[in-house]
Amino acid sequence: MTVTAAATPTKTAITDRPMIEFKDVVKTFGKQRVLDGLSMSIPRGKVSCVIGRSGTGKSVTLKHMIGLMRPDSGEVLVDGADVTKMKERELYALRKRFGFLFQDAALFDSMNVFDNVAFPLREHTRHSSHEIADIVRAKLKVVGLSAAEEKMPSQLSGGMRKRVGLARAIALDPEIILFDEPTSGLDPVVTDAVDQMILSTQEQLRVTMVVITHDVASMMKIADKIILLHGGSVRAEGTRDEIRASADPMVQQFLQGRSDGPMKVQ
Repeated sequence: MTVTAAATPTKTAITDRPMIEFKDVVKTFGKQRVLDGLSMSIPRGKVSCVIGRSGTGKSVTLKHMIGLMRPDSGEVLVDGADVTKMKERELYALRKRFGFLFQDAALFDSMNVFDNVAFPLREHTRHSSHEIADIVRAKLKVVGLSAAEEKMPSQLSGGMRKRVGLARAIALDPEIILFDEPTSGLDPVVTDAVDQMILSTQEQLRVTMVVITHDVASMMKIADKIILLHGGSVRAEGTRDEIRASADPMVQQFLQGRSDGPMKVQ
């Protein structure tokens, strides 16, 4: 009898594999089915924007990526591993591969900029104080805030708070960064600065980014891939050019921000 060794994935195969995949994911809350057979893929090392009206399951989708929620059925794969089957210790290790930028940046008001960025390093690593200081300054340089170490959150503009939040999100060198409405509540000038920050960070670090947004103009600046959710599943997906050229009236209604169309206003 001849024993054949199992094939080992090549580097090219791993590189081509999506960083995150949803396979027929269903999630219900009571009688409401929020995710209804959601199947989608997030490419590795790119910026993917997940869009859709409020209540279409965008935030629920993010929570499934890191195992904060588990689906009623279906699979959620991160780098080929099924999150839905992970135990708590495995989920803890998985979450360290993610960075998060929350809608309001979620800074600690009692800490200055330096300590906000240092917080995850102090909590999750055994780096010395000197090593932490070097890392914090390097991350602040990435987001263009080298001179803001001693400032308190109350002294920062909305755009600066977002940048500090991003510096903290990349402190542990994550492979994936999740953004929840990063330009919400910002004026157009600051919004553009945040968009440029996202693009610059991605260019420098080559990480996978998933951005939840309602901001069509912002999305059209930063996205390598766009995924439109509707009714708990993918209505359309593609590059910026493909989405812009879509003949789907629902896609065009969303892009143009019109109340009249197949996407009914409740």
